[in-house]
Amino acid sequence: MWQLYQFPLCPFSRKVRLLMSEKGVGYELWRENPWEGRDEFLGRNPAGRVPMLHDPDKKLTLCDSRAICEYFEETSEKPQMIPGNASARAEVRRLVSLFDENFYEDVSGPLLLEKMKKRVILRQPPDSRALRQAMKLAHEHLYYVDYLLDRRPWLAGATMSLADIAAAAHVSVADYLGGIDWAGHDQSRSWYAVMKSRPSFRPLLAERQDGIQPPSHYGDVDG
Repeated sequence: MWQLYQFPLCPFSRKVRLLMSEKGVGYELWRENPWEGRDEFLGRNPAGRVPMLHDPDKKLTLCDSRAICEYFEETSEKPQMIPGNASARAEVRRLVSLFDENFYEDVSGPLLLEKMKKRVILRQPPDSRALRQAMKLAHEHLYYVDYLLDRRPWLAGATMSLADIAAAAHVSVADYLGGIDWAGHDQSRSWYAVMKSRPSFRPLLAERQDGIQPPSHYGDVDG
C-alpha cells in the first residue's frame, strides 16, 4: 500500500489525499515534519518537501503534488480529474497552477508562516500586517472563484476536477488558520460546503495540527 508522507496543514498533501480518495486509491498516512530534515526522508526525497508517496512493495517513490496527481490521472482512469478535450484540460491545469502558486504565495503560505511555523517551530509572534494582507488577498481570490462559479457549475467546467480539489485544499488550510472571511462570497461558500460534504474530505476536517485549533465553523460541512 502507498505510504503518504505529510503533515496535517500541508495544502499540497491535502490535494493528493483528496485526489487519491476520489479515485479510490488506498494509502496510509505517515506524519512527516519536513523542517526536521530527517536523513531517511531526504534520502528518498532530496527536495525535502511533502507530499511524498512511497510504495515499499514496488520500491517506488513519487514526489511533488502535481507529478503525483498526474501519475494517478494516468494510471487510474475513473473518475477523471483532468477531463475533456485539450482546451478543457488546459483550463484545469491553469486553475491548479493558480491555486498552487498564486493562492499559496498570497494566502495559504503566509498564513502557514505566521500562524504555524512561527508558533510551532520558530517560537516567534506573528506579523499582524502580514496576516491582514493575506486575508485581504484571500478576498480577491474568492471574488475570482465567485466569478467562475457564476459562469460554470464547477471551477473549470461542467464537472468536478483537479481544479476544485486544489482550490479546496488551499482554502481548507486558510480556513483552518482563520484566514477566510466568507462574507460577500456566497458562491464560494456554497461550493466549498459541497466540497466539505464529500466523503473524501471528512478525514481532513477531523485532523488537527498540534498546538493549533481551527475556528468552530471549520468542521461544519454547512459552515
